[in-house]
Amino acid sequence: MNRQTLALALAGSLATAFASATIAAPMTAEKMKGMEKCYGIALAGQNDCAAGAGTTCAGTSTKDYQGNAWKAVPAGTCTTMEVDGHKGMLEAM
Repeated sequence: MNRQTLALALAGSLATAFASATIAAPMTAEKMKGMEKCYGIALAGQNDCAAGAGTTCAGTSTKDYQGNAWKAVPAGTCTTMEVDGHKGMLEAM
């Protein structure tokens, strides 16, 4: 493998790592501006946070529509959401 190919491969790997870290980053107060926590609508592993005891937060829900896992949604929309028959809630179940 020549140096140019190696450099391109390394650059691609780093770009992927940074993109993954950005996606998996926890929801900060700044990111939550204009948003609200909506419980009971996240699919397994796709929650933003609050997935229960023993979890580290984002992406740790173990089942679809877990009642103590939330997704950030635009403010005022949670209680009108319904995903596969599961309504969004402002408080954890």
